[in-house]
Amino acid sequence: MPKINVYLPDDLAEAVKDSGVPVSAICQRALDQAVRRVNSIRAAVLSDTGPEDLASRLPNFTERARTTLRLAVRRAREQGAPEVGTEHLLGGLLDEGGNLGVQVLQVLEIQPDQLTRELARTAPAAAEEEAGRRFSGPAANALELTATEAIGMQHNYIGCEHLLVALALEPDGTAGKVLRSLGADARAVRRTVSAAVAGYAHLRAQKPAVDPQAALAAAVRREIEPLIRRIERLESAAQ
Repeated sequence: MPKINVYLPDDLAEAVKDSGVPVSAICQRALDQAVRRVNSIRAAVLSDTGPEDLASRLPNFTERARTTLRLAVRRAREQGAPEVGTEHLLGGLLDEGGNLGVQVLQVLEIQPDQLTRELARTAPAAAEEEAGRRFSGPAANALELTATEAIGMQHNYIGCEHLLVALALEPDGTAGKVLRSLGADARAVRRTVSAAVAGYAHLRAQKPAVDPQAALAAAVRREIEPLIRRIERLESAAQ
């Protein structure tokens, strides 16, 4: 049986040793699930499937996330790109427009039109039309990281906010490089997403009749305000 090395942070490695969990069995199961997810996404999005079929193939993806994937494929097709890259995934997220990922970017003071300009500047030259356009390696990795982020946050759905964290985390794709250059690294995005979801749930519990979009925006701003004030104080001190 082939052997694959898995590297762990020191604290996690110690915890694994102390717990005595069956590492090999767990890794095999996790990798098997990851491969199935990526293959399902590729088969569903890059073929001529309708919304109903896409929903059945990707049951844990929200409707906005599925729409984002369809828009990403359309972007790649319109640009004549040979593959669907991370830049198209980020572009699809921006095109969808109403998702939590876009609101998180705005809280981090990154406007959609600013990102759109950066993506256009880095877009590769058009190539010949591909009969079976597939995801690039970085894009496929980002999609798997999307599911991993949702699981890590203990969410029972996969949304655009998880995709945004994954794109910021993925090291090789265009989207991650653009996001990090504008200050949206994976840690900042993940913390903002977690704060927004927690704040939104709190507001919804207190005011069931509140408008979902308004509640979400208010929650994001409320949770991130202390961080903004701290940055402002540091900037003032530096000046």
